[in-house]
Amino acid sequence: MQQGDASFRIGDEGRSKTEPDTGSAHPMTELLEETYAVKQLKKGVILEGTIVFISQDEILIDIGAKSEGVVRGRELARLDADFLSGLKKGDRVLTYVFVPEDKNGNILLSLAKAQIEKDWREAERLFKEQGVFEGVVAGYNKGGLIVRLGKVRGFVPTSQMSVPVVEEDLSTEELKARAVGKTIQLKVIELDRERNRLILSERAAARDLRRKQKERLLEELNDGDIRTGVVSSLCDFGAFVDLGEADGLVHLSEISWRRVTHPSEVLRVGQKVEAYVLNVDRERKRIGLSLKRLKPDPWTLVDDQYEVGQLVEGTITKLVKFGAFARLADSDIEGLIHVSELSEGHVNHPKEVVKEGDVLALRIIKIDSGRRRMGLSLKRVDSAEYLDQDWVSDYAEAKATEEEKERVDEPTLEEETGQPEVDEVSSTSELSETESVETVAA
Repeated sequence: MQQGDASFRIGDEGRSKTEPDTGSAHPMTELLEETYAVKQLKKGVILEGTIVFISQDEILIDIGAKSEGVVRGRELARLDADFLSGLKKGDRVLTYVFVPEDKNGNILLSLAKAQIEKDWREAERLFKEQGVFEGVVAGYNKGGLIVRLGKVRGFVPTSQMSVPVVEEDLSTEELKARAVGKTIQLKVIELDRERNRLILSERAAARDLRRKQKERLLEELNDGDIRTGVVSSLCDFGAFVDLGEADGLVHLSEISWRRVTHPSEVLRVGQKVEAYVLNVDRERKRIGLSLKRLKPDPWTLVDDQYEVGQLVEGTITKLVKFGAFARLADSDIEGLIHVSELSEGHVNHPKEVVKEGDVLALRIIKIDSGRRRMGLSLKRVDSAEYLDQDWVSDYAEAKATEEEKERVDEPTLEEETGQPEVDEVSSTSELSETESVETVAA
């Protein structure tokens, strides 16, 4: 009994010394790995190995274990034919351990599962780093596009597709069908391996790329540059122009030298324009553009083109309580017809006499180019005050018209004599020695 008690105690004592803590490796395992550099394998482990033998029936791969791992049977059949034909002895490949040791002591490996595991890890990396990658659209269904990241099936919901401006009139199904086979930029926005769920976004990738492109453009762009762009959108305060890498804003006041109440009066989405870079705010990442600065300011030419007392044609553009604004024909110059210059009688409001869109003959009664102002009059159009000036103007206009008509109707020398004009003679060297240029001219 005492011996039994003693052996029991010894046994208990031995167990307490050798029993490993939960979750820790067995000391003999660690000793085996340290002494013989042999890996103890577990199912699901991804290892890199070297192909040591390859045939139609199996592939042997050295993965640093006690024996080579083998890929055979169904696992071999699952491999892509092109991938399989490209393998050769000495190649380094990723392997997936799905049976650490079968009944015959073989380590069964899978290259296909290793590739899938590798692709999932790549997806996890992209999700963590929020990286942008390229993918080819393999197909589509009712909900969106199907894009594969290696062997992993990814899905781009319709709401995450990026639709080009020029194709906005196409139906969703047409857009998805056209996308098949195309390479698009994507970001991983949701990943759940347990549910085999990989959600991708083209819109998120486009925003990210756009941001990087804008940063690069902001560094390159300088005030005074001239860039070609496309009108991407219109709003009440101006128009956005796509410069290729970023959008710039053309404020309403910079669209035209004439008064514009809404950008749609001058521009349309998709229109190609030349834009002048007004300012680049790198800190706030904003680009100010102008369209009108590429044209001469009409007010700098107004003193040469117009004079007080001149009759002009104008279109009523706006009515206000104190008068009406009119834009001169073939010009961006706008002048004011004061309410007192609309009629000989009393006028309470301009709408009693004119309306927007009316095309009228008007008299210039004041020019102040420095302050960009012009006074016009409707009631003085037939005023005797400007009779002499009108007569001179009409006479000059009639004389210019008559001279132009005479110039057009005047027969040429060839029509009168049948001889070519002097400038039609190719060279004086072609004349005889006794002839001269003067003789021909005569």
